Amino acid sequence: MAEINLDDYSYELPEELIAQKAARPRDSARLMAVMGGCIEHCRFSDIAGFLKRGDVLVLNSTKVSKAKIAGKKESGAEAEVVLEKKVSGLEWECKIKCRRPRKGTRIFFEHGSGEIVGRSGESFVIRLSSKGILKKAFLPGPPYIKRRLGNEYQTVYADKEGSLAAPTAGLHFTKRLIKKIEAKGVKVAYVTLHVSYGTFKSIDYGVENYVMEPEFFSVSEDAARAINERKGRLVAVGTTVLKALESSCRDDKVVSGQGFSELFIYPPYEFKSGCDVLVTNFHLPKSTLMLMVCAFAGRERVLRAYKEAIEKKYRFYSLGDAMVVER
Repeated sequence: MAEINLDDYSYELPEELIAQKAARPRDSARLMAVMGGCIEHCRFSDIAGFLKRGDVLVLNSTKVSKAKIAGKKESGAEAEVVLEKKVSGLEWECKIKCRRPRKGTRIFFEHGSGEIVGRSGESFVIRLSSKGILKKAFLPGPPYIKRRLGNEYQTVYADKEGSLAAPTAGLHFTKRLIKKIEAKGVKVAYVTLHVSYGTFKSIDYGVENYVMEPEFFSVSEDAARAINERKGRLVAVGTTVLKALESSCRDDKVVSGQGFSELFIYPPYEFKSGCDVLVTNFHLPKSTLMLMVCAFAGRERVLRAYKEAIEKKYRFYSLGDAMVVER
């Protein structure tokens, strides 16, 4: 297989098109429909028009955890900690944003302090002095969002806490829109994939050497049955759903169960779940998510759609507009 050149999955984005706020109401976000060779521009509230009776629409029911805490180093310099996984007691694996974090570094919070006591892979291990520190935790938003996020960074159907980033394609749905879709005869199914903070990590050492952070996923028997027995198309809402479906495939069928996925989808990739349509936001250039969308819909087709989105001033990234694309 030929080595992938990440420059082939890049594009220039004006900074002002990086969305800092979500659309209100949620389904008023713009929607680019890439169906076949045609591109259509509408609002997300129109997405029901692209769905048909017998289709199965799959949503990710994960909920973003309040896992980020802000503090200061002994020097007074600012520090941010994103708690990823509890090790034991008051020790956590975490990501730390500050200058020169290393073993022995102390960070002071409103209700206590923490000390870096070791490393775990690409993460640090921090020992907190008090459970009270966690009371001031907030949602760990994307690094390109310049403010703290609230419920706008949770889907209306968020149910199972455990993510460190939102399944952003789902942010555009309202409860009313979901009911409208179901009224068309579309089956709505839910799977879970807890998004790791590694979703924002850049590919620094080439695609072939890149290792995805493990992410927990779960597919219920009801969801697997609805997907495998569908009469119409399989529609994945977001790259997280697509990853969960592909991670749960056995013999080209989606099976129920749970586990941790390190699946990295990039071109060329043979999709096994039978997914026909993907609903997704516009992703960072050269990112794992950009590669996944290109594997699904074709690099030239995706980049052509992105070019048009920039020309028409769509809003990009986590709080931005959406695209629905047919394979």
